[in-house]
Amino acid sequence: MKNNFGSKASFLLLCFLLITNYLYSCRAQQCRPSGRIEGKKPPPGQCNQENDSDCCKQGKMYTTYECSPLVTTHTKAYLTLNSFEKDGDGGGPSECDNQYHSDDTPVVALSTGWFNHKSRCHKKITIHGNGRSVEAMVVDECDSTMGCDADHDYQPPCPNNIVDASKAVWEALGVPKDNWGGLEITWSE
Repeated sequence: MKNNFGSKASFLLLCFLLITNYLYSCRAQQCRPSGRIEGKKPPPGQCNQENDSDCCKQGKMYTTYECSPLVTTHTKAYLTLNSFEKDGDGGGPSECDNQYHSDDTPVVALSTGWFNHKSRCHKKITIHGNGRSVEAMVVDECDSTMGCDADHDYQPPCPNNIVDASKAVWEALGVPKDNWGGLEITWSE
């Protein structure tokens, strides 16, 4: 009789663990909007539109995120173009080291959830796109929680799936210059 009870208890415990693991993984894969920001018209000359950067529009509502999709061995993302140099469209110095970086260096900014409170600072990620791969160092956050203010160069908040890359990354991926600015990619740590 004890064996039968032990087997049932083990089976129930296994079922409980499997269900808990499933629910946790479903929750981890979901990343829902955390809020919205109303756009303000930037003061004249205050929004840097280098690399086709957008400026906030008066009254437009922008979605914000505190999370990003789950990181996997091939995390889907959208590659954008950014200048990490002084007076570039990236705004101020990089979040990781409070410095500017040359556009000739393969560096990236990650959406807020992936940046994860600076936990990926100075770590290398591998970006796969256009049939090629390149390693780049994480130096900044592409803020998904704030925007449309002076601190963010009057640009909207980043979507939650952005890898914002220097020109060196685009060159290494072999993307023709006239196609720089937006590319579906995957990345891994």
